[in-house]
Amino acid sequence: MSACIPAPDTDSRRTEHSHQSHSPPPTGPRRFRVAGADLSASIAVFLIALPLSLGIALATGAPLQAGLVAAAVGGLVAGRLGGSPLQVSGPAAGLTVVTADLIQRYGWRTTCAITVLAGLAQLGLGCLRVARTALAVSPAIVHGMLAGIGVTIAVAQLHIVLGGTPQSSVPDNLRALPAQLADLHPAAVSVSALTLALLLLWPRLPGRVGSVLRTVPAALVAVAGSTAAAALAGLRLPKVDLPSWSNHALAGLPEGPVLGLLAAVLTTTLVCSVQSLLGAVAVDKMAAARPGPHVARSDLDRELLGQGAANIVSGTLGGLPVAGVAVRSTANVHAGAVSRNSTMLHGVFVVAATLLMVPLLELIPLASLAALVMAVGIQMVSLHHIRTVTRHREVLVYAVTTLGVVSLGVLEGVALGIAVAVAVALHRLTRTRITHEEKEGVHHVQVRGQLTFLAVPRLSRALHLVPQGTDAVVELDGSFMDHAAYETLQDWQNTHTARGGTVEITGRRAAVRIAEPAALHSDAPQDGADEAAHSAGCRCRPWTPWRNHQCERPQAAPSLERHHEGGARSETSAAGTSGHELARGISAFQRNTAPLVRGELARLAREGQRPSQLFLTCADSRLVTSMITSSGPGDLFVVRNVGNLVPLPGEESGDDSVAAAIEYAVDVLRVRSITVCGHSGCGAMQALLSSDPGGARTPLKRWLRHGLPSLERMADGSLPWARLAGRAPADAVEQLCLTNVVQQLEHLRAHDSVARALREGALDLHGMYFHVGEAQAYLLTEADGDRVFDRVRAGLSA
Repeated sequence: MSACIPAPDTDSRRTEHSHQSHSPPPTGPRRFRVAGADLSASIAVFLIALPLSLGIALATGAPLQAGLVAAAVGGLVAGRLGGSPLQVSGPAAGLTVVTADLIQRYGWRTTCAITVLAGLAQLGLGCLRVARTALAVSPAIVHGMLAGIGVTIAVAQLHIVLGGTPQSSVPDNLRALPAQLADLHPAAVSVSALTLALLLLWPRLPGRVGSVLRTVPAALVAVAGSTAAAALAGLRLPKVDLPSWSNHALAGLPEGPVLGLLAAVLTTTLVCSVQSLLGAVAVDKMAAARPGPHVARSDLDRELLGQGAANIVSGTLGGLPVAGVAVRSTANVHAGAVSRNSTMLHGVFVVAATLLMVPLLELIPLASLAALVMAVGIQMVSLHHIRTVTRHREVLVYAVTTLGVVSLGVLEGVALGIAVAVAVALHRLTRTRITHEEKEGVHHVQVRGQLTFLAVPRLSRALHLVPQGTDAVVELDGSFMDHAAYETLQDWQNTHTARGGTVEITGRRAAVRIAEPAALHSDAPQDGADEAAHSAGCRCRPWTPWRNHQCERPQAAPSLERHHEGGARSETSAAGTSGHELARGISAFQRNTAPLVRGELARLAREGQRPSQLFLTCADSRLVTSMITSSGPGDLFVVRNVGNLVPLPGEESGDDSVAAAIEYAVDVLRVRSITVCGHSGCGAMQALLSSDPGGARTPLKRWLRHGLPSLERMADGSLPWARLAGRAPADAVEQLCLTNVVQQLEHLRAHDSVARALREGALDLHGMYFHVGEAQAYLLTEADGDRVFDRVRAGLSA
C-alpha cells in the first residue's frame, strides 16, 4: 500500500530542490505561510459549509455532528492528500439519498462501517490508476443521477418545511403531501419562507452596498436571519440538538446480508468517486478561466486516494460519507484561493466551530436548515444540463436515470441509465439509411450512417435493384465501414462492372480501412488513409504527418480498392532515404497534386493574383484555411499571427507586417472583404487570461499586448459581449476568443485604408469563429448592438 500513498506536491518538491541547489542547507525549521487569498477564501467556504453540513446531516437522518465531522475531515484529510488543490470536500447533497437509505436499512453504526469500506475501495481504485475511466460515464447519466437525487431531497425536505416529518421514499412523500398541506404549521412555514427569500434575494442586492454585502454567503445570511427572526418572535420550533461528543456514535462492525452490504459499498463508492472526479475536472476549468496565478491541474488518481482516505477517517469517527462538493469548490475558486491551504483552513474552522459555537448552533430551527437543503436539491436539477443533453440527443438517458433514481434508488437508476445509454448507442450504430433511386438513367444508391454487418442485408437489397449493365453511383456518408460491408460492396462492384456496367464510389468513409484485411490486395501497399468528399470532385486525405494530403480526380469507374492506394504509395515512395516528413509531403504533392493544379497555377502566374478576400486568422496549426473555406489557389490573401490580432495604427513598435498586409490587400489587391477568424482553445487567449503583468517582457508578451483591449472589453460589463447563437460560451477562454474577434474588427476600422474603403462602400468586414472540436464555423451577425455568432449550416449557399 505504500506505493499508493499520494506524493507530495510537485511544486513544493521543485522549490525545495532549487533551494538545495543554490543555497546552503536551512538551519531552522520551515515556516508555514498562508497566502492572504487562501485565508479569505477559507473563511468564505467555512461560512457556507457550516449550515450546509448541518442541513445535509438533517436530511439523511444522521446525528447532526456527523455532518460537522465529515466537513472537518473533508477539509483536512482530502484537502491535504487529494489531487485537486482547490476542490473542497465534505458531506455532499449528492450522497444524501444514498446515506439516508443506508441509515434506514442498517442503522447508523453500520452506515459508518460502509463508509469506511467505500474509502478502502476508493484507495484500491486509486492504486489501480483507473480514475480516468470514471470520466467515460456519460454526462447525461451523471446529471440525471444528480437531478434525481435533487428531486428526492427537495420532496423530502418539503415536509419539514411544512412542519411535518418526511417519509422513506419519494412516492410515499408525494402520497402524504396532501395531508401535510392540510396540516400546516405556520411557524415552520414562516421560518422556511424567510430562509428561501433571503437565499433568493441576497445575491441580487443592487448597487455598491449590495456588492459589499454579497461577499457574505447567502446560505449563512439565510440561516442566521431566520434564526434571529424566530428568536425575536419567540417561535417554538424544533431546533438543532447537538448531544455531547462523549455520546457520539462511532463506526461499528457491519451487520446485515452480505450481498446487501456489498451493494451499499458499491453504491457509495460509485457516487463518491464519480462526483469527486467530475468535480475536480470542473474546478480545473474554473481555475484556468480566471485571471491570476496558475494552479496545477488535478491529479485524478491522487484525488481518488485522498477521497478514500477521507472516507476511512470520516466513517471511523462517525461522520457522513465525503465527496467533492460543487457549491463550496465554486466559492473557493471565486474567492481567489491559490493552494490547498484554503481547503485545509476551512476544515480547521469547522473543528473550532464544533467545539466553541455549540450554543449558537443549537439556536438554529430545523425548518431553516430544511429550506436551505431543499433549495440545494432544486438547484441540482439544472436547466443548463437539460438543454445540453437535449442538444446532444441524450435526453432519454437523462430522463430514465432521473426517474430511476427517484422511484427505485441511486444504484438502480444509474444502472438503468447505463443500459439506456448503451441501447441508444447501439441504435445509432444500426440506424443506417440505404436508398435507391434513378436519375437520368444513372442509378444512385445512398448510404447514410455507419455501414456495419447489421446493414448488409439492406445494402444487398438496394444494390440488386440496380439493373445489369447500367451506370451506378454509390454515395457513402458515414464514418465507418466494417469488413462484411466492404466485401459485399466490393463483390457487387466486381460483378456489376464485369457485366458491362460502371460503378462510381463517392462520399466519405473516415475509418473504412480499420476493419479491412491487410492482405486483401497484394498488389497495392496498404495504409490507413481516410477519405473526404471535396466539393470540386477531388478527394482529399487528412493533413497529418503520417497521412500526406493529396487529391485524386475521380475516373469514369473508380474501384473501391483505388480509393485507398494513392496515399500509401506516396508515403512509401517518398520515405526513401531521409524519412523526413516535409520531404515526404513535398514528394506526394509533386507526384499526385501538382499535375492536377499545374494549369491553374500557370494561369495565376501569368495573370497575377486577384484574391477577393483578406483572411486574417491565428497561426494555430489546427486551422487549415483552405479546408475551412473550400478555397484554392488565388482565392484568399491570408495573414496569420498568434491570436489573430490587428495592432492599432501607431502601436506596432517596429512590427508593421499586419498593417502592411492590410494596406496591400485593400489598396493594391482591392479585396472586397476582410474576415477576422478566431477559434476555440486559442493558446494566445489562454495566455492573456493567465498573464502576469509584472512578469518578464518576452516577445510573446510584447505581442499579446495587442489583445489587452479584448480582455478589458470582456471585463467591462457596460460593453456588449459577443455570444454564440443557441448556447452560452463553454468557459472564459471561449468568451475571450469571441470578444477578441469583435475587438480586432474595431482595430481594423482604425486603419486608414480600411476606413477609406468602408466609406466608399468598397469593403465589407466579417467576423468568424471556428470551433475546432466540432469542426463547425460560426459567422458574426449584428443587430441592435447585439453581436451573435451564428452557426453556418451544411447545405447553406450564398
